[in-house]
Amino acid sequence: MNHRFLQIHPLDNVLVALTDLDSGENIQFQDKNIILKNHIAAKHKFALEYIPKGGIIYMYGSMVGKAVHEIPQGAVLTTSNVHHEANTFSEKTETTDWEKPDISKFKNRTFDGFYREDGQVGTANYWIVVPLVFCENRNVEIIKQAFVEELGFSKPNPFKSLVQQMAELYKRGKKEAIEALEVTQVLEKKDQKLFHNIDGIKFLTHQGGCGGIRQDSDALCALIAGYIHNPNVAGATILSLGCQNAQPAILQEKINKLNSKLTKPVIILEQQKEGTEQQLLSLAIKQTFLAMTEADQIQRKPAPLSKLTIGLECGGSDGFSGISANPAVGHVSDLIVALGGKSILSEFPELCGVEQELINRCVDDTIAKKFSKLMIAYAASAEAVGSGFDMNPSPGNIKDGLITDAMKSSGAAKKGGNSPVVDVLDYTEYATKAGLNLLCTPGNDVESTTAMAGSGANIILFTTGLGTPTGNPITPVIKVSSNSKLAEKMPDIIDVNTGGIISGEKSIPEMGEEMLEHIIKVASGEMKTKAQLLEQDDFIPWKRGVSL
Repeated sequence: MNHRFLQIHPLDNVLVALTDLDSGENIQFQDKNIILKNHIAAKHKFALEYIPKGGIIYMYGSMVGKAVHEIPQGAVLTTSNVHHEANTFSEKTETTDWEKPDISKFKNRTFDGFYREDGQVGTANYWIVVPLVFCENRNVEIIKQAFVEELGFSKPNPFKSLVQQMAELYKRGKKEAIEALEVTQVLEKKDQKLFHNIDGIKFLTHQGGCGGIRQDSDALCALIAGYIHNPNVAGATILSLGCQNAQPAILQEKINKLNSKLTKPVIILEQQKEGTEQQLLSLAIKQTFLAMTEADQIQRKPAPLSKLTIGLECGGSDGFSGISANPAVGHVSDLIVALGGKSILSEFPELCGVEQELINRCVDDTIAKKFSKLMIAYAASAEAVGSGFDMNPSPGNIKDGLITDAMKSSGAAKKGGNSPVVDVLDYTEYATKAGLNLLCTPGNDVESTTAMAGSGANIILFTTGLGTPTGNPITPVIKVSSNSKLAEKMPDIIDVNTGGIISGEKSIPEMGEEMLEHIIKVASGEMKTKAQLLEQDDFIPWKRGVSL
């Protein structure tokens, strides 16, 4: 790899700047002598050849845009001279071959996980408390206040000490001294946990369950059922008001659909039946505590890597994401699939333009048709309200080189590696087939990670080029940086740095194997992710309206 610029695919008519390039600089590429017409910031693209007005822009060997007006050779690509244009797609036209990666290093490896009676294995052991409707959020918060510190799950808060110091200075009339205060990191308490085999009690508040369309409350119940069924969950306490759309009977129906013989404890309490809030909360707290004493009896045991289900996510992407972090995650996906495990690729708005490739990778026509149907329906729902997939790139994406949705999607799809697509799942459907699964979710980071955990992911790989403070309550989220500058600037949120691919120090397979080693440590409870340490327990159910 040339460490100053890169042509990703031989068919591409643009080059990617790997470092800042000066206007007027003479670039030699193959038999071309290119004089740069503009300053090209790292991560941005410039024309390899003259592109006429209406000319197609190619990256990753695919159409990613169209020239609004002519673009001279060596000129930078921007939102002013390029607009979104993507490949169309149809039925399955061919069957693609897959060359499995070498798995000899990992074939006999294991992780220490929590076995469930249905055969799934968790990478963690959490108890969850979830309201069926937003009316119960306050009661959930009261339970949280009662449990977390007393059970030893609370995290020391250095900012609490900062506020105490500021208050004391203000009382003493020394307001001017406040600016000089520094945050002192409070050491984490050791061996304070009452339950040593439970990783935490998590509280999944939300704004749904009533007042919207019935499809949204049904989907909420299906999502919560998926969380209960997830192998990282030991059991659940569910609070219902009683009169809401998301009824306990619907939740039970969704649980039975996933596992009619579920043996996990699920405590469901209804406020309008129990009487006063004190009666409801006393009962919820006592029953939850007693159930957690049983959940604490389960211990980690060695499990094959085939028991891993890896969620594949990107957020705060940059112009390097599709070159470093996403392909490295794609190699991990291929390794997991070759080992007999599952991976889940979501964010359908960020698969725009690569649909035909994914359709051809589907193992049969039925799965391919389901993918097409979901993509068409999603795109139509966006257009119906005056939006579209072309509006998906965020200001941060555009600032760092992802100027069209097709450009962003071509890089985002690299997280799915090269393995066949064994199943296509609609939102809240659960992954049951070993191999690569496509899951219909928005591109919104938290809605997508929320959905993947609900579909069975017991580890999530999350790539970012800009820095995204996102996690999940029950599934460890490993944050992967696309560039070394980000990893150095925000070490508190980044777990793995793939910037070595950009500098030429690491290959994509080498980085993928390093990442799998990291996964094994996290899955075994030997290492916590940065998202876990920061308690980034983000949970946002998707209302099936438009959310890009």
